[in-house]
Amino acid sequence: MERWLIPLHDAASMRATDGWAISQRAVPSLELMEAAGRAVAEAALEVAHDGPARVVCGKGNNGGDGLVAARHLARAGVEVEALLLWPASELSADAKANLERFDGRVVELAEGEASARLEGSGVIIDAIFGTGFTGAPREPAAGTIEAVNATPAAVVAADIASGVDAATGAVEGAAVEAAVTVSFHAAKFGHWVAPGKAHRGELRVAPIGIPDGAPAAAPGGLIDDAVLELPPRRVAGSTKFTSGQVVIAGGSRGLTGSVCLAAGAAIRAGAGYATVAVPAALEPIFEAKLTEVMSRGCPDDAGHLDAGAAAAVLEATRRAAAVALGPGLGRFDGAPELVSEVAGGVEAPLVIDADGLNALIGRIELLRKRSAPTVLTPHAGELARLLDTESAAIGAQRLESAREAAGRSGSIVVLKGDDTIVAGPGGELAVNGVSSPGLATAGTGDVLTGVTAALLARCSDPFAATCVAVHAHARAGRIAAERLGATESVIASDVIDALPSGLAPGSRSEG
Repeated sequence: MERWLIPLHDAASMRATDGWAISQRAVPSLELMEAAGRAVAEAALEVAHDGPARVVCGKGNNGGDGLVAARHLARAGVEVEALLLWPASELSADAKANLERFDGRVVELAEGEASARLEGSGVIIDAIFGTGFTGAPREPAAGTIEAVNATPAAVVAADIASGVDAATGAVEGAAVEAAVTVSFHAAKFGHWVAPGKAHRGELRVAPIGIPDGAPAAAPGGLIDDAVLELPPRRVAGSTKFTSGQVVIAGGSRGLTGSVCLAAGAAIRAGAGYATVAVPAALEPIFEAKLTEVMSRGCPDDAGHLDAGAAAAVLEATRRAAAVALGPGLGRFDGAPELVSEVAGGVEAPLVIDADGLNALIGRIELLRKRSAPTVLTPHAGELARLLDTESAAIGAQRLESAREAAGRSGSIVVLKGDDTIVAGPGGELAVNGVSSPGLATAGTGDVLTGVTAALLARCSDPFAATCVAVHAHARAGRIAAERLGATESVIASDVIDALPSGLAPGSRSEG
C-alpha cells in the first residue's frame, strides 16, 4: 500500500486479516468481538436519547458484536433489549457465547413485530449483517431494516450499515440509514463508495486488537493529503520545458470555454508551457481569451476540427509531456476516426475527456494498443455509453464499473462523483475522500482534465499523478466554496483560482 493511501478493505481481505489474527497470532476471536462491541456501545452512548436501547441482531458474528454492545450498555445503566431476527439456536458460536453473557432482555422477533418493538427507542444498534453481506436482504431482515429506518432514533451500525456491500458500496435492496458507523480495524470500500457511502453517517474506525503486519493487503485505499507531496517542485534550474509541456486538443463553436478552462487549470497546476490545438477558424477566440497559453490552429470544418485534422493535432503534440483530448470537441461524424487516430499517434501520456470519450463508444479496447499511459475521466453517463449500459447501472455498481472500464481499455479510469474512483488497469484502486459539492457545476470536469494533464507531465507514476489531480481538484472545490461563503456560487474558474491551495500539502481533508 502506498504511504499516501489509507487502506480500504473488502470482505475478502478483512476475512483474511481476521483469520490471520486468530490463527497465526493467537488472538481469541471472542476478544476481537469484545473490543468491537465495546466500541459500538461507546458510540451508542454518545448519540442516545431518552428511551431504551434496542440492539437488532442477525445470526452471524455481527449479531455477536451487537450482543457485546448490549451487555456494555446494560453495565452503563441503560435499559437494553436484544432483538433477535432468527432463533437463538441459529446464532454463530461466538454470538451464542455472548448471548449467554448477556443477562438482559432478549426477544426473538416474530414476523411483522419489528416496528412495534422499536417504538420509543432512545438508540438503535444495527447488528444484522456484517462485511460479508452481498445482494439484497431477504425477510425477516428486509422488513426489519425498513422498520429501523422508520424510527426517529439515532442508529449506530456495527461495522457497516446492513444492506450495504462492504466490498463495493452497492445497495441492492433495503439498507440501514445510520447516524454513526463504527468500522472495525479499518474502513471498507462500502463506507466511501456510493450508494453505500450515503448510508454510513459519521464514520468511526475502531481498533479491535488485530496486530500490525497482517499479510492480507487491502485492495485499495482512500487518497490522503500525503499524495500532495509527490509532485516535483520547481527549483533554481527549472525551465518552462522541464516543468512539463501540455497540449489541449479540442474546441468547437459554442464550446470554446472547455478548452480554455482545461488549459488554464493545466498551467495553474504547474505545467510550464501549454498549447491548445483548436479549429483554425476559432483560433482568434482562443488568442483573445488565453494570455499565458499558446494556440495552434488546425484544419476545421463548420466550427469544429476537421475529421482529417489528426496530422496537425499530432504535430502540435510532438514535444508534449502530456496531452488532453476532447474538451469542447463536439460531436460530429468524423469525431470517432479523429480521436482514434490522435489517441493512437500520441506518444505522451494522454487524458481523454468529454466528447473525446463519446467518440470512443464501442472502441475503448483500441486504447490497449497505446504504449504510453492513458487516463479516461468519465462521469456516470459517459461511462455508461462506453460500457453500453445505463447510467443507473453505473450508479448502482460504481466500483465494479470503473474496474471493468480500466480492464477493457488498459487505461486509468477516473469515475467522477463525490466519491471519485481511480481504477488502474493493473487492479489499482483509490477513492477520493474529500466531499466537494461545489464541483457540481459546468466546467469543473474540464478543470480536472487540465490538472490531470499537468500532473501527468510532472510526475513519473501515472496512477499517483492521477490521484494527486483528483485529490487537489476536490480540495480546490471545497476551498473555493469556503472563500465565497456559498457552495452554490462556485464556478469553474473559482476552482482554478483555488488550485494553488488545493495542491498545497496541509491538514487532512477527509469528509
